[in-house]
Amino acid sequence: MILTNRDRSHHRIAAACLIAAAATGGCSTEQGHSRGGGPHKLARPAAESPGLAVAGHGGPTAQAAPAPQAVDPAELEAAAKAAQADAAAKQQADAQAKAAARAEAAKRWGVAKTPLAAPPPPATKPALAPGAPGVKIRPGLPPVVYRVPTTDKVVFLTVDDGAEKDREFTRMIRELGIPISAFVTDYLARGDYGYFRELKDQGVAINNHTLHHPDLRRLGDDAQQSEICGQQASLQQQIGVRPRLFRPPFGEYTEESLRIAGSCGVTAVPLWNEEAFPDRMEYRYGDHLLKPGDIILTHFRGPDVWRGDMRDMLRRVLQVVTDQGFALARLDDYL
Repeated sequence: MILTNRDRSHHRIAAACLIAAAATGGCSTEQGHSRGGGPHKLARPAAESPGLAVAGHGGPTAQAAPAPQAVDPAELEAAAKAAQADAAAKQQADAQAKAAARAEAAKRWGVAKTPLAAPPPPATKPALAPGAPGVKIRPGLPPVVYRVPTTDKVVFLTVDDGAEKDREFTRMIRELGIPISAFVTDYLARGDYGYFRELKDQGVAINNHTLHHPDLRRLGDDAQQSEICGQQASLQQQIGVRPRLFRPPFGEYTEESLRIAGSCGVTAVPLWNEEAFPDRMEYRYGDHLLKPGDIILTHFRGPDVWRGDMRDMLRRVLQVVTDQGFALARLDDYL
């Protein structure tokens, strides 16, 4: 490369600045000119950066970083234990506050005993294996479940149809923290789907109970398709959910009913072992005892049909469930 006199001059100036920087802090004025004739600002040499020094030239000396302090394993262990103790204390305080609120709500709603709190939902839903008590499985079809396979002391309250839309009942389950699952029939719910949207917003799962509540055994394949899959579409439109659970009206179904339900997204068909009313409980088995995982049926009904209302029904259920040492849990968390 051939250097012009101007290039040589620039190189000499740059070298001089580097030497001056090492000795005195560098050039502080603009020197030289650009090729276009204007002033040319030289780049600041690296040695001029704060905290740097050029060894042997009298510049400022770099400060050595302090050596990292050794961490005492005993101190780490003590800190971890303290954090765990704080978390456990907070968890216990939260549980006590919830229990106190639950007890206060029980008094307010006329519930004789404070309902037991359900354990946290299982990380993995119980397997529905052939031969499990309360489970009927046929290859390629959604399982039919009367009792969820679990050892948790929980049972499940499920509410069918949708004729009665009792907002005091909605408030009662919210204040008591009672989980339920609803199985909705379109022709009964259609007058006020907003009620079921409110239930969904407070954590109630809304599931499929057909469009018109027919006995599926009396219908052909096309009519069953309309009833089951039609309600899937209706709930998608009205509530924004496409249910995984389907309950056939009257608990009656055929193998074709199960096949059709599976074809439009149903993964399980829960039935029941007990039925609740405001004035009594009815049992499938003569011992009148709940078993872990039992499913309880009731309905959205009122005094025009019952001897009481839905709040009376819930008081009856809570009395039986609590007396037998069970808590109500959310069916959709287990199934």
